[in-house]
Amino acid sequence: MQRVPGVLRILGSVTQRCTASSTSTPSRFQTMNSRRKRNSVRKAATIEDLVEPRKVKHVTQAAAGMEEWIGALNNTNIHMSLDEFMRRPMVRQLAKENGINDKLFMRSFKSFREYCTPDDLSSVDPALLILLSDISKGVKDCEMLYPFFLDHSKQVFPHLEAMDDLRIISDLTRPHNWYPEARSITRKIFFHAGPTNSGKTYHALKRFGEAKSAVFCGPLKLLASEVFTRTNALGIPCDLVTGEERRFAKDNHHPSQHLSSTVEMLSTQMRVEIHLCGEPAAIDIVKKLLEPIGETVEIRYYDRKSPLTIADKAIESYSNIEPGDCIVCFSKKAVFFNSKKLEENGIKPAVIYGDLPPGTKLAQAAKFNDPDDECSVLVATDAIGMGLNLNIRRVIFNSCTRQTELLPTYAALQIAGRAGRFGTAYANGVATTMRKEDLGTLKTILAEKVEPIANVGIAPTYDQIETFSFHLPQASFVRLLDLFVSVCSVSDHFFICTVYDMRELAVLIDQVPLPLKVRYTFCTSPLNTDDKRTAAVFVKMARRFATGQALTYEWLMDMLEWPPKPASTLSELSLLEQNYEILDQYMWLSMRFPDMLPDEPRVREASKILDTMIQEGVEGFMSLLAIGSSESSDPKIRKTTKSLEEKLIKSSEKSETPAKKSSILEALLKRADISEEDLEQLREELNKKKK
Repeated sequence: MQRVPGVLRILGSVTQRCTASSTSTPSRFQTMNSRRKRNSVRKAATIEDLVEPRKVKHVTQAAAGMEEWIGALNNTNIHMSLDEFMRRPMVRQLAKENGINDKLFMRSFKSFREYCTPDDLSSVDPALLILLSDISKGVKDCEMLYPFFLDHSKQVFPHLEAMDDLRIISDLTRPHNWYPEARSITRKIFFHAGPTNSGKTYHALKRFGEAKSAVFCGPLKLLASEVFTRTNALGIPCDLVTGEERRFAKDNHHPSQHLSSTVEMLSTQMRVEIHLCGEPAAIDIVKKLLEPIGETVEIRYYDRKSPLTIADKAIESYSNIEPGDCIVCFSKKAVFFNSKKLEENGIKPAVIYGDLPPGTKLAQAAKFNDPDDECSVLVATDAIGMGLNLNIRRVIFNSCTRQTELLPTYAALQIAGRAGRFGTAYANGVATTMRKEDLGTLKTILAEKVEPIANVGIAPTYDQIETFSFHLPQASFVRLLDLFVSVCSVSDHFFICTVYDMRELAVLIDQVPLPLKVRYTFCTSPLNTDDKRTAAVFVKMARRFATGQALTYEWLMDMLEWPPKPASTLSELSLLEQNYEILDQYMWLSMRFPDMLPDEPRVREASKILDTMIQEGVEGFMSLLAIGSSESSDPKIRKTTKSLEEKLIKSSEKSETPAKKSSILEALLKRADISEEDLEQLREELNKKKK
């Protein structure tokens, strides 16, 4: 199983400049399984598939006396000579020695033949014409055309002239050599290895607080913000740096000695002692990454502090849900479906899913953790596996598949491990499933051994892309990325990542005239391109930037039709979430282009307003679901309930394939994680509504 650890930013670049004078703490590991599959397909493309041929211009003025030199030469003679040239094995061998493989040879030869046979032969290079004339007369051999062919090929495909340079530029096999300053020092690295609820993060953060100066690196801004808040609450001044914001314990003139940061924002100029956190499966790859630089790692193992058991029975019915339970789903649709079923059973749940802003996630987590709050049950996506502190007694898997694929063991362990929390009333954790037919599958998954991580993600720097573009000035940024991947070399410890996400954004703004550095920065922004609306706003931002006009608060809010309306339906809630992501995108770009995006403070205030509205929207929507689960005379409530049902049905219709004409209800059973019992109840409800 291949995964990308956030630790690579620390070991591969950041810590290359670090000494053992203070502390840096952990990173976690995330799955990239589906993306790896997509990447492996794209990797199959070679540079010969990607480069576009350039047109070679003919001479504009014929040389004097050309007619006398070439005599009776015509296109027929030339074609015969060129065809003989193309068939010669020696020509093919010479071409391969100069980087022209069979595929590229034919493309080059086609262009060369077109160049040699125009309507007006006097527009061809005179020296080439004289040689062709001599070949047609039998005076010279056709292989003597090779220097002309090679020169033409390099004009058609400029990369041939610079292949050696391109391969050197795109060599990613030894990233530690990018940081010579760090190679001059000796460090010791501590790795805290253990499962969930083992105390590994606690001990690393304890060392973080004790150090004179320290940096915490987290894969999510939510975790970085949590450490920032917790550290300051303990009386230790700590600053925060994420891709979207900088916050100071005091002010920007008095930076703190402690910093909580997302991994990609950590400065390579800081000197720190290194503490990493992760699962034991990461130990081997961390050691392998350290081997070339001669540094050592001390492993500190931790066992789970409280037991985690797999239940012998599935939940089967929502009436069996108890306080402290968390139903884990793998889509927003399934989250709301299960929430509705809980409301029908008189249980008010808190909800957490990926599209929610950090403030809303924390608010929902706080409600669930509060023993005095009526929300004693949580319905969440697998986002809870990324480190939120939750007092969960039982983790209930609504399904054992994610995006039609069986859950990998490491992901299932991470999610199941959230059950039970040392030092709380729910210290002993339990994992089970909603449906009895899934329980055996879950037990099988959790019983499998987690294979050691084989390799980690690596991506090119801007300097590498810029140098690449110098040798390929005609290539678009999208083409540059494709060419880089096709030429680059990586060792067995690495695989290319990030480039593919960059490319998706690059395609959107391919026609927008932006400088390379600006384009690169825009394309590294963490934007969800799956949503058409956020993608469209991204393009508008790039276009306005290209005109030299500032992206002002007024311009942004006019585009978003501010102020937003409170959400009373699922679609309205989704619209607020989209708006929040757009504001987040503005703040991310503002950190990099403050002059062109000057209104970050006002946009941040707007994002806080949206966060609050989304919290209220989630609460309101859940309340409407509760009321809507029974008959109501309120038309607004009936409309909202109907909207949810239509949303579920519509999404299931989209997932149906023409080859299988199953009913909508059967589709829901397959796609929405609905049990047979729930399906039958839904049939009855829909039949009642039809009547």
